[in-house]
Amino acid sequence: MNIIIAGCGKVGRSLADRLTTAGHEVTVMDKSYEALTSVTSFIDVMGYQGDCTSIATQMDAGIKNADLLIAVTDDDEKNMLACLIARKTGKCHTIARIRSPQYTDEIQYLKDELGLSMSINPEMVAAEEIVRLIQIPSALEVDTFAKGKVSLVGIKIPEGSVLDGLKMKNMYGKVGAGALVCVAEHNGEVVIPNGEYVLHSGDTISARLSMVEINNFLNNIGIKAKKIKNVMLAGGGTIGYYLAKKLLDLRIRVKIIEKNPERCEELAEILPKAMIICGDATDKRLLIQESVDEMDAVCALMHSDEANILLSLYLNKLDSNIKVITKVHRNSYEDIVNELPVGNKISTKEITSDYIARYVRSMQNSIGSEVEALYRIMDGKVEALELSVGEDFNYTGLELRDLPLLDNTLICSINRKGRIIRPGGRDRLERGDSVVVVTTHKNIHGINEIVKG
Repeated sequence: MNIIIAGCGKVGRSLADRLTTAGHEVTVMDKSYEALTSVTSFIDVMGYQGDCTSIATQMDAGIKNADLLIAVTDDDEKNMLACLIARKTGKCHTIARIRSPQYTDEIQYLKDELGLSMSINPEMVAAEEIVRLIQIPSALEVDTFAKGKVSLVGIKIPEGSVLDGLKMKNMYGKVGAGALVCVAEHNGEVVIPNGEYVLHSGDTISARLSMVEINNFLNNIGIKAKKIKNVMLAGGGTIGYYLAKKLLDLRIRVKIIEKNPERCEELAEILPKAMIICGDATDKRLLIQESVDEMDAVCALMHSDEANILLSLYLNKLDSNIKVITKVHRNSYEDIVNELPVGNKISTKEITSDYIARYVRSMQNSIGSEVEALYRIMDGKVEALELSVGEDFNYTGLELRDLPLLDNTLICSINRKGRIIRPGGRDRLERGDSVVVVTTHKNIHGINEIVKG
């Protein structure tokens, strides 16, 4: 596909990298020469310097021949206007990043009026992801499928767990019928395990579970489910606002520490049920004064990655039982942070890239959208996709044990008209099914691509 990306910030660069790797022809545009060259110097893309809301710039960048324009500048209004111009001038699909809370309740109207194919609010999506992590405190990551009926829960197998030394085929009698370990990481090696695979304490696994089964599964493997009642948010920005609002709706007590006095006043007005503290969340004395050690969870959501990382490291040293979630943006920190005890990591850049990449894949299917959900798990080493079974799938009626799946690929759930099936060897796929697939192969676009040949 021919794709134009307006905006060469962190998200624009991440998208350019992912989409070119997937084989798309990508053009980037930005008013800043420095921002433009920061992408074109390292990624094989075309670059045009100019304002994305200029018809002339869009024409020079090739909007007439583009299949898709993605507007991810730092300005919501500029993104919307760029998409409107592209829609009217190039008649292509458009995606806009729209972050401001003022547009939250109007987003469907804006999509309809502007002709947007998709809009994304990364901060709101990040808040939703954090809420899932807080609801399952022991989870490293939680990804949902089948409209929330099925989850892939990433956890670390604790010492003394019944899973330690257990073969996959023997799990049924130990932890119940609902759980299915789909991915395992042992000593840095990620595999899609078969029945003979042996699990070990310290391994990171991703298990397929329904929401009602999660607590029972965790208890059975030696992880006591803990109910979160008190949460501290370090940073009262847009993510902090969305997150606080969702947590308060769940009747969780929220305390926000924000440095900017004007923002504190604003938060106190729009979040009257939250406790707002004006101060520096990296100040140890303030944290102790505000009883950080009594918090069930702390989310480091400040604008500075360094401040977030330092706070999370301090919390891990203070009490490793506190659920910690850390927002990190900078690419250069990703490998380092993965080795540090900073709890769960959240990146709006990665969230935005994942959502847009899913949409781009669905656009490539001639019979409609086959990619219904897309997540990268195990630090991006594995993709988990929800795929629809269309009319052109030629293996319906064939038992799954006879289905010639790609290596390191597993069908871990089937959604058949709302009924969730944990697939076994004798199950079959039917047209209209929605299936969750985990695979180490990248850039899967549809159900046919998980089959050999």
